[in-house]
Amino acid sequence: IDRPRRQAAMACVTVPAATAEMERAFALPPGYRFHPTDHELVNWFLKRKLLGLPIDLDFIPVVDVYRFEPDQLPDKSFSPSTGDPGAKVEWYFFAPRVRKYPTGLRMERATLKGFWKSTGKDRPVIHNGIVVGMKKTLVFHIGKAPRGTRTNWVMHEYRLHPDHRIHVSFFLTLFS
Repeated sequence: IDRPRRQAAMACVTVPAATAEMERAFALPPGYRFHPTDHELVNWFLKRKLLGLPIDLDFIPVVDVYRFEPDQLPDKSFSPSTGDPGAKVEWYFFAPRVRKYPTGLRMERATLKGFWKSTGKDRPVIHNGIVVGMKKTLVFHIGKAPRGTRTNWVMHEYRLHPDHRIHVSFFLTLFS
């Protein structure tokens, strides 16, 4: 089977930051937050992105998250943040998935200073009793694999379930 080298998914990173600035930036009334469920991320945002359909309030940028160190990613996001250490914000990105080897199945998840390591098994994203996607949790380690030093940077990688795969694919990344 001839598999394309580039695929995509969605990722999200969560780190300390304020959300009030985000409300102002997107003209949301006080109290509203962008806090989608896993199935909304997969079925609404990721699937629509892959199909080339419009996304209302399209503020999830396309960023190759593995080309940057985690602390550089907030500047790449459309979600503003402040220095408030008590608040938490999640940054969302559509990110291409690049295979480590052209004919292999493993993804390249290394940066110049470290690597993203999976913390366990992929978990299914279920909607109305149907598996619509998969969610992988990764933690950033500084240094070379397998001996890197664990950090507090967490990424949740979402991808469509293989039964629902679309030929052009991105992943959605949530960083925390």
